[in-house]
Amino acid sequence: MEFDHIKSSAALIYDEFIQNADSRTESWFLMSSPLPQTIVIAIYIYFVTSLGPRIMENRKPLDLKGVLIFYNFSVVALSVYMIYEFIMSGWGTGYSFHCDLVNYSESPQALRMAATCWIYYFSKFIEMLDTVFFVLRKKSSQVTFLHVYHHSIMPFTWWFGVRFSPGGMGTFHALLNCVVHVIMYTYYGLSAMGPNYQKYLWWKKYLTTIQLIQFMLVTTHISQYFFIKDCPYQFPIFIYIIGLYGLIFLFLFMNFWYHAYTKGKRLPKVLQAQMWAHHTNGVINGNANHEKDE
Repeated sequence: MEFDHIKSSAALIYDEFIQNADSRTESWFLMSSPLPQTIVIAIYIYFVTSLGPRIMENRKPLDLKGVLIFYNFSVVALSVYMIYEFIMSGWGTGYSFHCDLVNYSESPQALRMAATCWIYYFSKFIEMLDTVFFVLRKKSSQVTFLHVYHHSIMPFTWWFGVRFSPGGMGTFHALLNCVVHVIMYTYYGLSAMGPNYQKYLWWKKYLTTIQLIQFMLVTTHISQYFFIKDCPYQFPIFIYIIGLYGLIFLFLFMNFWYHAYTKGKRLPKVLQAQMWAHHTNGVINGNANHEKDE
């Protein structure tokens, strides 16, 4: 009986909560409730952290070169399309980059923005294939907490964005993210094409710099809300979530930068060797100078 009471109370709370949702997106794919996406995300986490590695444990890594080239450049094309749609539905056609509210009307431009938000949301499920490919290729070092957390939290939070607030200042980080993904997935696509192209990919280190800049801009933009005297944004909770999201990922990527590049753990082996040689020479020269001083 107690369980039934808890269940009915939870259902009542959810019904009251969902009454404030955007009716325009209610019938769209995966938008009926957060349950379907929660199941997908749970399966994703289970596969990439447990089931997948066990399946591949005694198998050779799969050769996915052709699949990776197609996948990465497809994500580039999709990201370019979303950039165009975000610009044409608001960010280049009227948004002030300050207190931009959600347009809940049935106007073509408002519906275009809502549809673009849904496409962006759905693209987060497509990007989960990043981790699946790592597992199938037995690149276990790539399946980090940061990576899995990022690919899990983005679609989950964006369901609420599309259902309640598809537009306005809360979508600036999505536009920026699409720009970053054009650069990132172009790199990944070229890298997948083989050694003949990898020598031109010296700018790998700067991908993390670009991501850091992205989260700095996201945090700066969304922080305006707390300094604007009159900004009647319809769902302020999303402002707090985006701000927290920006800060968390800024911290995580700074931590990644420190361990990957300052310590040289993720640099190409040639550069790691150069760093080690430089460090060793510095120690030897330092000791030699110290002996001279004595």
